Amino acid sequence: MNETTLHKTAAACAEGLPGAQLEHPFGDDWEVFKVRGKVFMLMTEVPGRPVVILKADPDEAQALREQYSHITPGYHMNKKHWITLESGAGVDKELVGEFVTESYRLVVAHLPKAERPVDPHTYGNGGRAAR
Repeated sequence: MNETTLHKTAAACAEGLPGAQLEHPFGDDWEVFKVRGKVFMLMTEVPGRPVVILKADPDEAQALREQYSHITPGYHMNKKHWITLESGAGVDKELVGEFVTESYRLVVAHLPKAERPVDPHTYGNGGRAAR
């Protein structure tokens, strides 16, 4: 996946998630996607390279950083709970979609039940229980 496709793919996925909203609280250089006021994805450029910053399960985040050279700790975020994704080998549309959806589900799971736009345990995984 090339650099321009990374942001387009991530944004398209995020825009299709129930209750997702795009905001620019840090200026035009940052695209921040929220659900019910809680951030689940940020997009910006870090020295000219497009990056997508996503929430991740801490154990899974560590494993992802070990498996993919294009995944690093969350830029300007809690390094344990967030990852930064760059374009590169092994990063395709399906992978980006999975990471965006998982980040969204993690945030939705921490919302009060009455505020959840979807069931985070079944949404986006074909009805299977969350891992």
